[in-house]
Amino acid sequence: MVQTAERRARSLRIGIDYTSAVRQRAGIGRYTRNLIRALAELDADNLYTLFVAGGTRRDRVDKGLAAWPANYRIRSVPISDRWLNILWQRFRLPLPVQWVTGRLDLFHSPDFVLPPVGRIPTIVTVHDLSFLRVPRCFLPEFRQYLETAVARAVRRAQWILADSENTRQDLIELLAVEPERVSVLYPGVEPRFRPVEDVLELERVRVRYGLPRRFILGVGTVQPRKNFDGLIRAFAQLLAARGHDPGFDDVYLVIVGEKGWMYEEVLALPQRLGVGQRVRFTGFVEDADLPALYTLAEVLAFPSWYEGFGLPVLEAMACDTPVVAADNSSLPEVVGEGGLLVDAGDLQAWAEALARLLTDKDLRARLIAAGRKQAWHFTWEESACRLLTIYQAVGTIQIRACT
Repeated sequence: MVQTAERRARSLRIGIDYTSAVRQRAGIGRYTRNLIRALAELDADNLYTLFVAGGTRRDRVDKGLAAWPANYRIRSVPISDRWLNILWQRFRLPLPVQWVTGRLDLFHSPDFVLPPVGRIPTIVTVHDLSFLRVPRCFLPEFRQYLETAVARAVRRAQWILADSENTRQDLIELLAVEPERVSVLYPGVEPRFRPVEDVLELERVRVRYGLPRRFILGVGTVQPRKNFDGLIRAFAQLLAARGHDPGFDDVYLVIVGEKGWMYEEVLALPQRLGVGQRVRFTGFVEDADLPALYTLAEVLAFPSWYEGFGLPVLEAMACDTPVVAADNSSLPEVVGEGGLLVDAGDLQAWAEALARLLTDKDLRARLIAAGRKQAWHFTWEESACRLLTIYQAVGTIQIRACT
């Protein structure tokens, strides 16, 4: 009992904004769920408060975890995350998050921006700076909000986490962050991402989403940064050149992901190019179905103009699916030797790369082996271990002033 009391006395009271984990099904929501669940399995000493905006049912917070450990508690506020952002980021309402969480020694936001917290150390995760690198891919109002709010969070934070070395360098170059104040915290691949061998499970997923027998897969929110219009154009070129040849006459393009913004042109493009019968949009796909989806795909095509990391690339490689990705931003860092890299704007090169991966058995076998090895380097356990080390270091900082 005395030993436990002494350990508790040395513990940090850490607040984490868990709103994205509850509100967002993909992207940053998945990132936050996986990272904090791995942290919960690792650390039984520090005291954690998960802050959730918009109120919540306990089952939504607990989803995917049998039970939160005793050193975790949930605190929510019945104000939506949208309105909290308006109050905190636009109107600069100085109402600290401790009003909901109680006393804290450290606060971490895994989603770009920080709430008011008073005089305690803070950590913010910046997943990417795409709104600065490829501003054409954003609605002007959204881009302006991010430019202001993220820059303010980066100035205020004692420590900044980036998903990749590329994003770390972007922070240093574009937002003048001191190099010693930003660390790379790579995401991981969940162990469930492995080739699915259960034939009934594969058929269930195929039927559920109306998947053809052979298809190239694109994964991501349908919005301009993902460059799905370029992928569709490259696919149309492939079919025009070789669509009736053996090995190509039954290949489709399947794009999975929710509608984001500025997506109307992408959805209409297949019909305009005359390939509407060979391109399918499934909408959102449940997390549990992703390993089977990757396993069923012939190729993962990831043509983004910019990525802070590109987790679907690793997930596909872990499922033994050959990958071709754009050669920009963080993607060479993530792909390594495990896939083909192509200029995002070179449609002919994309058509040729897809053709090779569909027909060259030796190339496929080589990339499958290399991709599997590359994916194994990234685990959520390692990410959580590194995060805990950063918490312990940053949590000892004494704050003299609040900016």
